[in-house]
Amino acid sequence: MAARIETDVAVIGAGPAGLFAVFECGMLKMRCTVIDTLDAIGGQCTALYPEKPIFDIPAFPRIPAGELIDRLEEQARPFTPTYLLGRRVESLVRDGENLVLGTSAGDTVVAKAVILAAGAGAFGPNRPPLAGLEGYEAGGAVRYFVARREDFRGKRVVIAGGGDSAVDWALSLKQVAAKVTFVHRRPKFRAAPESVSQMEDAAARGEIEMAIPYQLHGLKGDGRTLTHVTLATLKGEERDVEADHLLAFFGLAMELGPIAEWGLGLEKTHVAVTPATMETNIPGVHAIGDIATYPGKLKLILQGFAEAAVAAHAAHGRVFPGEALHFEYSTSKGVAAVPAE
Repeated sequence: MAARIETDVAVIGAGPAGLFAVFECGMLKMRCTVIDTLDAIGGQCTALYPEKPIFDIPAFPRIPAGELIDRLEEQARPFTPTYLLGRRVESLVRDGENLVLGTSAGDTVVAKAVILAAGAGAFGPNRPPLAGLEGYEAGGAVRYFVARREDFRGKRVVIAGGGDSAVDWALSLKQVAAKVTFVHRRPKFRAAPESVSQMEDAAARGEIEMAIPYQLHGLKGDGRTLTHVTLATLKGEERDVEADHLLAFFGLAMELGPIAEWGLGLEKTHVAVTPATMETNIPGVHAIGDIATYPGKLKLILQGFAEAAVAAHAAHGRVFPGEALHFEYSTSKGVAAVPAE
């Protein structure tokens, strides 16, 4: 059912950066309405890899992505955000001092400021050009993310790719799978060096089979159930690897969708911001997380957290014009009370 909501800050995107923006805004007594295309909060952490361990969150040497989202939701809960899920923002227009957003479900959200935390827009996997791929996708033999590690217990798994997702899942699944074969076209990787080192050590112990330099060449089975993955070198040398599952980690194809039509300062599929405020070229519209770009930008969740704090403090002056904002540490001010409607 379509709704009309008046709020202080509209947060577009319910991933880690967006959820932390709710907390930061709440600490400054600003109410948030969060809008996301997915049916659940968490963004890619929920939709693509809820069980994937994350190692670079401060104070958590290791935390599954899904648990990180649970903690962020708990942290934001005292500020009672409104969640509009399963819909995307189609339009953004100015009405005097307010910004008015329209969603694909017919909702109207009137806000004093907007924090765009939409990752890099809508996303889908880059799929390998293999004959019969659709049938094996439908049968669950070919996948592009891991929702449940237990799905691969006792299975023969081929992992293709050279980035963090491929390396991290090779290290994780070797603990439960009957066999893990790692396929990459060259002996250089785009993953974190420490993770690569761990994988190479595991390969030396025989826990992971390295198929390098090979590329995916074909799939064998009954059209839905996989029996082998065919690999080939650039010279055309082929080999078949027994497999129950192929995990293809070739990144995500990003699409900004309607966001691209709002007049934002775009650099390809990213939005340029002023780092001191995270504000875009549209006054009152801030961008944080993977969608934001500026010199020195790091695409890390922890950087998105810092950007959320900067954007919230910058938005305060628009939400409460003329009211001085005195910075205080959370240890001294505690969790701010939410103002009554």
